Amino acid sequence: MKRHEFLRELHKVSANRNYLEIGVNDGRSLTLSRVPSIAIDPAFKVVSEIRCDVHLVKATSDDFFARENPLQHLKGGRHPVRNLRRGRSPIGYWRRTTLDLSFIDGMHLFEYALRDFMNVEKHADWSSVIVLDDMLPRNIDEAARDRHTGAWTGDVYKVVEILNRYRPDLVTVLVDTQPTGQLVVFGADPENTTLHDKYDDIIAEFKVPDPQKVPEAILERVQAVTPETLVQSPFWRPLVRARNLGVGRSRGWEPLRKALDQISVSS
Repeated sequence: MKRHEFLRELHKVSANRNYLEIGVNDGRSLTLSRVPSIAIDPAFKVVSEIRCDVHLVKATSDDFFARENPLQHLKGGRHPVRNLRRGRSPIGYWRRTTLDLSFIDGMHLFEYALRDFMNVEKHADWSSVIVLDDMLPRNIDEAARDRHTGAWTGDVYKVVEILNRYRPDLVTVLVDTQPTGQLVVFGADPENTTLHDKYDDIIAEFKVPDPQKVPEAILERVQAVTPETLVQSPFWRPLVRARNLGVGRSRGWEPLRKALDQISVSS
């Protein structure tokens, strides 16, 4: 299954109510959305017909997320919610907009992809689906930090190890899509600051000159599941239902984690 075919299936099975995309390019992946969307790229050149309510942002993702209320386009961003507890103000707190489906396909260097994930997670929840592209380079040349090939993934594959080491609370699923694989992340926690706290240490360890030492497990895709395995899993329906009912992390996350662990074991 090609990457855009897989992304199309994710739009279906996740029944996402909104969509955020980093790295628009010519708009091919954005054409899959039918919900309120935000698409970010400092140099997009959209040539495809877009069929959703979209805010096209001509800026870097770092600059975009630095804005006040960056998700305002997604039906208002933060808004007041009534608090009916005795002794409290009728308008007592704010509910934030949560991203249902996000696709990260920006600059092909791991530090950019990692920052994109960190920024997206601030606006995500346990039920959010976060997809990172180009996570399974086919050879060392394709994985170079300095591009010298036609097809180029850069070293974003390092995000897999970084998340697994520093964020074991997440579930990461490598998916064997063509041509260069994807990573789907579940269990986002906007309150977790580990990546922010350890960012300088991560950069110091993982930012190394070419040639990159790409793990054999990445090149051989030994831990990647087939896209059909993931999109046909039965966990999607209860995930969508729990998300739409506003089920909290304490009740919703553990059943999803167990279902996702089964997928990893079966692969």
